[in-house]
Amino acid sequence: MIQRYIRDVPDFPKPGILFKDITPLLQSPEGLKEVVSGLAHAVDPSSYELVVGIESRGFIFGTALAHHVGKGFVPIRKPGKLPWKTASESYQLEYGSDRIEIHLDAVKPGQSVLLIDDLLATGGTMEAALRLVRRLGGKPVACSFVIELGFLNGRSKLDTAVHSLIQY
Repeated sequence: MIQRYIRDVPDFPKPGILFKDITPLLQSPEGLKEVVSGLAHAVDPSSYELVVGIESRGFIFGTALAHHVGKGFVPIRKPGKLPWKTASESYQLEYGSDRIEIHLDAVKPGQSVLLIDDLLATGGTMEAALRLVRRLGGKPVACSFVIELGFLNGRSKLDTAVHSLIQY
């Protein structure tokens, strides 16, 4: 049961936000194994060629999943972190706004992609990631999350299959 590894942190990063801290999950070999296995079973690995993870916690789960299922991994990063030519998209968070970037050659036209992040809240970050993958010609097959905050309706912004291991 993955939930036992999730710690609630009130008023982080600002008052009124109840942050779902995955640090205890990452510290647990059993918990981490359970998450990677759950993500691997949520979407058939034969349906995608590449795993794309969103900075920063999507890197943790995305690379572990990619290794587990024998796929390549592509990072989507915050601005100025990628060393080559990029495409970018802006998005809104539940507590502000930001931008994300991907290398222009990260996804090949027609390549099927599974997108990974740790948390689905308002959906803005993943919605921007989907736009980036499609702009490069990629075909998103699904978006997978460890945690989904269902009361924020982020799923409604995503026009592809959505999977989450834990729903609040």
